[in-house]
Amino acid sequence: MHRIPAVLAVLGLSALTLAACAAGPAEATCERTDSSSSVFDVIHASGDFGTPQVKIDAPITVDATQHVDETVGDGTRLTTDAQDVIFSVSILSGASGQQVAGGATPPQALTDWRENYAGLADAMMCATEGSRILATIPASGLSEQAAQSWGVGADQSIVVAIDLTKVYLAAADGASQYNDRPGMPSVVVAPGGRPGIIVPDAAAPEELVTETLLKGTGPEITADDTARVQFTAVDWATRKVTTSTWEDGASVPITSQSRVPFAAELVGATVGSQLLVVVPADGAGSAASVYVVDILGIDPPAAAAGTR
Repeated sequence: MHRIPAVLAVLGLSALTLAACAAGPAEATCERTDSSSSVFDVIHASGDFGTPQVKIDAPITVDATQHVDETVGDGTRLTTDAQDVIFSVSILSGASGQQVAGGATPPQALTDWRENYAGLADAMMCATEGSRILATIPASGLSEQAAQSWGVGADQSIVVAIDLTKVYLAAADGASQYNDRPGMPSVVVAPGGRPGIIVPDAAAPEELVTETLLKGTGPEITADDTARVQFTAVDWATRKVTTSTWEDGASVPITSQSRVPFAAELVGATVGSQLLVVVPADGAGSAASVYVVDILGIDPPAAAAGTR
């Protein structure tokens, strides 16, 4: 049996130049309907949530990806390929009924899975955290490399049980907050959630300043948590982006001890929030920096242990 490898992708995104007040991303809508196929009469899942097992009563071959939600979770809905997910999976050969892959995955954007496992991504789209999904996927729903590694012929299929254990936000989705401190940068977000930052023509604050632009309704970050975030950093003096996880194409895990200037500012903030953090110049030649941080979720202990 082989574990599914993490799919790595770096997505190049062009910079945005935006001005105005902070505003949340447009709310996505997503409908999910079970496939009406008798093939699921011969597919059976078992095991505790997070350790799915699946077996079939007869060989299975399908022409297109089909899915049913055996259990529907009440957590965050997966509405875009940009969202990070964690899932546990058991994958069988539809021809032999033998398990060909399985295990738990690290946090990773759905778009990265789609590159080699489009059928898996299709089966999860619009599902909610906490759901157990059964799916049948033809070889055409896999890359040639993935199909070959699992011994799936061009006219064969796989059968899958997926436990969708964690769905992260695509971007901060909290309520806009009023801030009236003069001389602070302005922030606006694009429809997909990516922020743009406009630095005012004024001197930077001499002390660290943190403002909550969007206040989320999720759990509060503690000093022991690993928060998963997207952030953009801008040099106050040059007005240029110096770092952007949005451009790098992947969220990052941050603890209160991480070596980023805003790490400690996450403690006490809530998932779904967007923070504006201005870090003053350190007196050693570096200019002040502006950070806009979207808090997308909290890594489960197992995932956090792998990233520290």
